[in-house]
Amino acid sequence: MKTLTKAEEQVMQALWKLEKAFLRDIVMAMPAPRPHQNTVATLLKILVEKKFAGINVLGRQHEYYPLISKEDYSRRTIKQVVKGYFEGSFSNVVSFMVKEKDLTVEELESLLQQIKKQKNAKK
Repeated sequence: MKTLTKAEEQVMQALWKLEKAFLRDIVMAMPAPRPHQNTVATLLKILVEKKFAGINVLGRQHEYYPLISKEDYSRRTIKQVVKGYFEGSFSNVVSFMVKEKDLTVEELESLLQQIKKQKNAKK
């Protein structure tokens, strides 16, 4: 899967939120300071080429929609980070977050409970 630049990702965030939208709607859904409409149009063209977004041509208007879900993109991106920075080990990620104090014992216990519930539900 191709990766997205930070700017492309910002446009996709707006598109995921809107589901289907015209250029001006996407620009308005972006956080301030909003990029210029021409910049967003260029980014949308790139996203269409990369097959992250689709386009419906309605007369002179172009309606854009995501071709990949936010969840699917997040899943792939996280796996790439884990593979690239944590030797492919999610437990290394958790250890790192505990060391950095980004994950408390309570949060870790909550995660463990979620894992147990999911494992029991699969049985």
